[in-house]
Amino acid sequence: MNDRQRWRIVIWFLVAFAALLLSMFAAISFGAKELTLQSVWTAIFQYDKDDTAHQIVQVYRLPRVLGAVLTGMAFAAAGALMQGVTRNPMADTGILGINAGSAFAVALSFALLPHLTYGQLMLLSFLGAALSTAAIVLLGKATRGGMSSLKLTIAGAVISSILHALSTGIAIYFELSQDLAFWYAGGVAGVRWEHLKWLAPIVFIGIAWAIGMGRSITSMSLGSVTAASLGVRVGRTRLLGMAAAVVLAGSSVAVAGSISFVGLVVPHIARRLIGVDYRLSIPFSALLGAILLVWADFASRMVNPPREFAIGGMVAMVGVPFFLYLARKERREL
Repeated sequence: MNDRQRWRIVIWFLVAFAALLLSMFAAISFGAKELTLQSVWTAIFQYDKDDTAHQIVQVYRLPRVLGAVLTGMAFAAAGALMQGVTRNPMADTGILGINAGSAFAVALSFALLPHLTYGQLMLLSFLGAALSTAAIVLLGKATRGGMSSLKLTIAGAVISSILHALSTGIAIYFELSQDLAFWYAGGVAGVRWEHLKWLAPIVFIGIAWAIGMGRSITSMSLGSVTAASLGVRVGRTRLLGMAAAVVLAGSSVAVAGSISFVGLVVPHIARRLIGVDYRLSIPFSALLGAILLVWADFASRMVNPPREFAIGGMVAMVGVPFFLYLARKERREL
């Protein structure tokens, strides 16, 4: 990498970080009640609990925006990991059914264990994501010819459909349809500070874990044989990478519900802008994912205020056409 490439990467990171800060400010300032820059600044750094504008920022908008940032980072980083360790350009925790596993665990906990703490709910969400991931990998490997990118995607779609049907059945039987509608559509309107205290350390640890694996994942993008010849323990790297993706996706679904396509679209953009080195593309994907979800949440509440549109639907407007483009491209290469 020459100096020009290094500077280009530094500039892209600075631009993305500045765009994220501006996006957060816009999302906090605008809404049913517009706030001035001074009101937002004093609400964050000089909070007055008797000031209505300060309450709007501290109780509702700031945790909501931070929730969008953290879940966007997590879904994007998890998608980059999945695409790297599986060498599947269509990999995403939503498309592959990992989010569906988390949502199914949440549905079960609502029905059978309604008094769980948030930490316990997150742990069950992790477990659901892990079990669905294991089922997808086993189903993909069980088919003739082994696990290809297309077969893994199909296996994920099958598992996702089954788990979604089971979750719907649980919701109907236990009369939880209204409670679980949020988890299906996705959203950060209900995020509060107590949620962020759990989510933030998990997301940052998960992303740091992923960046630490970046060199090995980059080698795997050259092929398993080449990676092994470079000293990469392919099986171990793939297992640890998928485990990190499960942690990131499971924690995010527990907070914001099942939001697909963030991890599909964003890593492709990141690699196009700064290259295929996963030590750089994973944190850059996290920044872009945060920006995407902040704007998706902002758009969801500004389309028809005071009513809100589901974040998952907003992201899908971008993600579905992109998925179809990738699927068509993958089919041409078979």
